[in-house]
Amino acid sequence: MASPTELGPCTAVNERVKSLIQAASEAKEKAYCPYSNFRVGAALLTEDDSIITGCNVENCSLGGTICAERTAMVKAVSEGKKSFKAIAIASDEKDKIAPCGICRQFMVEFGTDWDVYLTSNDGSFEKMTVSQLLPVAFKPSHLK
Repeated sequence: MASPTELGPCTAVNERVKSLIQAASEAKEKAYCPYSNFRVGAALLTEDDSIITGCNVENCSLGGTICAERTAMVKAVSEGKKSFKAIAIASDEKDKIAPCGICRQFMVEFGTDWDVYLTSNDGSFEKMTVSQLLPVAFKPSHLK
């Protein structure tokens, strides 16, 4: 298994990745998180090069909370997009944050070879694939 790639501020990456990371950062501004005050934004790059964003939405019944990553994926599917190239995840944290286990499993539903960009608030990020985030995944093929 290849190891993740640690990259500094976004200056050395292509414009599409910069746009994706910027969209994730902007999406976090829309987060509804009155209980944790932990804002997260996600931006999903679809196979047709559309960028679909999502933010975390909390609920006083914490089980009703939905993460930014799943918000973006559900929004994409509701728009007929089910094939993804990449997702960027942003928060206000100095350190990069990674998707929760449910979000990782949700990503696997749409493949394991697409890219995940974990960002920090200084503009640095780490790139990995879904399969690196969840190397021993339960996949749709297990149900066939």
